[in-house]
Amino acid sequence: MRGYVYQIVLLLVVGFLIWSAASNVIENLRAQKIASGFGFWHNAAGFDVNQKLIPFSASGSTYGQAFFVGLLNTLLVAALGIVLATIIGFSVGVARLSSNWIIAKLAMIYVEVIRNIPLLLQLFFWYNAVLKPLPDARNSISLPGGIYLNNRGIIFPNPQFAPAFEWVVIAFLIGIAGSIAFYIWARGQQAKTGKQYPNGWVAFGLVIGMPLIVFLLAGQPLSFEYPQQGRFNLTGGLQIFPEFVALLVGLSTYTAGFIAEVVRAGILAVSKGQTEAANALGLRSGPTLKLVVVPQAMRVIIPPLTSQYLNLVKNSSLAVAIGYPDLTQVFMGTVLNQTGQAVEMVSITMGVYLTISLVTSFAMNIYNKRMALVER
Repeated sequence: MRGYVYQIVLLLVVGFLIWSAASNVIENLRAQKIASGFGFWHNAAGFDVNQKLIPFSASGSTYGQAFFVGLLNTLLVAALGIVLATIIGFSVGVARLSSNWIIAKLAMIYVEVIRNIPLLLQLFFWYNAVLKPLPDARNSISLPGGIYLNNRGIIFPNPQFAPAFEWVVIAFLIGIAGSIAFYIWARGQQAKTGKQYPNGWVAFGLVIGMPLIVFLLAGQPLSFEYPQQGRFNLTGGLQIFPEFVALLVGLSTYTAGFIAEVVRAGILAVSKGQTEAANALGLRSGPTLKLVVVPQAMRVIIPPLTSQYLNLVKNSSLAVAIGYPDLTQVFMGTVLNQTGQAVEMVSITMGVYLTISLVTSFAMNIYNKRMALVER
């Protein structure tokens, strides 16, 4: 009974504190004559965003559409950042354990330098010291393939898709599903018979080869609009803004430094006898790392790797410092300044980042259970 009484008293105290804080906020909003609620959602935005994945304009778009523009920009940089940080981090982590002295020391220097410089300073470095000093549009640096580089970003040839290209996309999705199904079947067969199957070559044929064949049979339904160098500016092409590049590179390299240490710790956690047994069976260092060491190390790597993914997503909010239009910059910056409804803006933004983090944790926990040892 005593435990129940303590819990009831604690709930009453917490409820009173929440009620007091809410009442105080409501009274202050009334005193300052600030509107509350979500009626602003359908009001005209009156501002534009330079990078957007959905249609958005200053004249015909609403604050609700501005929210989705910022959300998609945040998801874009977070997804690409996770992929790049994983690739860089695993490469550097393995390199730290290399028998080559130069490679191991270079990897160590990368980790020690990147991890000990604040991320905000690194973003400023990439944006102000690397990208901003590039020549202006008139003196753009021409790269092979019709690519131009200047202080306004990177301009690529803009792909133009014909209607028949949708068959290529369908073939690509079927190839992904087929490669996953074959991988699951091959693992089951290997567990029964011990026979290995060429999973990599099969996946390559389904994901790359089959869409390529469909692309050729459909008459190559893809063309490119190349940027044209004018007297004062570039016209045409697909522009990637320097704010996006600086944020993506900064987040990826910074998080990769931590992932590298996670990978190194996971590999060192595998008993040395596993490597010796693989060598005794005639496996070389590459197959040993791929087939023996890393699969066992993943049980140690995945939990802290999940934390690094969550940190990357949350650190993307630093985009406001260099002007990248993510959710924080667009919604909690411009929209909040125009509407003044801080409670609603902050609550929505916090809820979005919480949801993204929970979904990421949920997906990684599922993967962690699949990689865990199955005990009898």
